Amino acid sequence: TDGPKAGEFLYVPSTAGAIAVAYHLNGVDDLKLSAATVAKIFQRDIKRWNDPAIVAENPDARLPNKLIGLVHRADRSGTTSNFTKYLALAAPGVWRLGSGDAIKWPSVASKGDGTRSVAQIMANNNGTIGYANLTDAKAFGLTTAAIRNKAGVYVRPTSAAVTAALSQITINDDLTYQPLDADGPTSYPLAAPTFALVRTTYRDRQTADLVAGFLTYILTDGQDLAVRADYARLPESLRQQALAQLDNITVAP
Repeated sequence: TDGPKAGEFLYVPSTAGAIAVAYHLNGVDDLKLSAATVAKIFQRDIKRWNDPAIVAENPDARLPNKLIGLVHRADRSGTTSNFTKYLALAAPGVWRLGSGDAIKWPSVASKGDGTRSVAQIMANNNGTIGYANLTDAKAFGLTTAAIRNKAGVYVRPTSAAVTAALSQITINDDLTYQPLDADGPTSYPLAAPTFALVRTTYRDRQTADLVAGFLTYILTDGQDLAVRADYARLPESLRQQALAQLDNITVAP
């Protein structure tokens, strides 16, 4: 059947997740990176781990004179879209490769289908760096970099740091929002939102009630499950707005 058209559906925020700049570099477990440095690494302006730009942000790290192995998504991906949009937003004038679900990466980079494949490639190869959902980065034992946020603080990807970012953002009337490069000293700047897309009108009461009931669970007890899976709890004000959005689900006359 045809999908819903504009005005026939609702965005219901459910959670958000951290996109980790994950790496595998033996002996280095506390890497700090700014958006400009990340941009230069991923467009191959920085090729070695002991590049002066990385050393400047990590003066106490023992960074080897080793080529950096880039790993990226081969498939079209919302993770790629959010990662590259962040670099365009937070490193203007530095990032040159554009943004979107798929971009033209440097030819020397390795690629994997899906974020788990990206994480697996990094786990198997010392000296690599890539981007992946925090859950997959942790599942494969990868180290995650602390990213310098807009307030100048290096913040690691955690569910609490993503919630902090969500507490700083502007919410649109339809409850969509853009959490990248958020204000605030405790905000993780690479946060990706998750929405449930639901119809405004269903053919029968049972279906409407089931949809509303499921989303009510996601927005109440389900928030604890999100945190356990390394996703973020919605800030209370946004959670209440999301719950109120469910009142707009109706039954066709």
